[in-house]
Amino acid sequence: MAVGIFDSGLGGLTVLDAVQKRLPDVPFVYFGDNAHAPYGVRDADDVYALTTRGVERLWDAGCDLVILACNTASAAALRRMQESWVPRDKRVLGVFVPLIEALTERQWGDNSPPREVAVKHVALFATPATVSSRAFQRELAFRAIGVDVEAQACGGVVDAIEEGDMILAEALVRSHVDALKRKMPRPEAAILGCTHYPLMQEVFQEALGDEVAVYSQANLVAESLADYLTRHPDMQGPGTESGYLTTGDPKRVSSRATQFLRREITFSPA
Repeated sequence: MAVGIFDSGLGGLTVLDAVQKRLPDVPFVYFGDNAHAPYGVRDADDVYALTTRGVERLWDAGCDLVILACNTASAAALRRMQESWVPRDKRVLGVFVPLIEALTERQWGDNSPPREVAVKHVALFATPATVSSRAFQRELAFRAIGVDVEAQACGGVVDAIEEGDMILAEALVRSHVDALKRKMPRPEAAILGCTHYPLMQEVFQEALGDEVAVYSQANLVAESLADYLTRHPDMQGPGTESGYLTTGDPKRVSSRATQFLRREITFSPA
């Protein structure tokens, strides 16, 4: 029954927390590639190699379905993985899907031509690698027309969060929002395109203003996963145990993760 959750570091724990609350009877195995975080400054080939290695480890743990709870991996590696690497009896899904579903008010399987949507001006906050991939804009263009997306690469935010320096993370978020607003003064919606960013959602909202709808990923992913497993119950793998795996120092990562989720988390070596 186990489902795998993959992330470059700790940010995917925001997704894990949401899916565990939504699907309490499903065992989840979390893999954090902390030794190689952050992914947001790596090139696409590097991200692909690291992501496939982590996904294979989750398959070994009995997870036939793996969620890439990492926007950089979803942007830089997922399509290539799905087209030429993932076996027919496995599935790897990304976290852009629920965001675009929410923004365009249409289901992922809806292959009708792109159409007008209510929101016209969208701010995207993401890692440098996600921004440079233009994956979000490409997927959005398949489903909506007339939407102006202004992307802001948020360098340094993930590093600060991973190090537990939330004062620096807040300062960086405000700086990046200011930079975005110089390019798009009145965004109608903002996408937090990194699973670390929900930890700073209140700061993003305050800096952007109450009139801007801020889309975060964790709860959207949880609802989409619940729907997917209802439609594809055969994709729950043979694994029966929940667990936490890391390529980093398990003791240090466990301490950071416990601070993240405010409950005891114990990682094992991957």
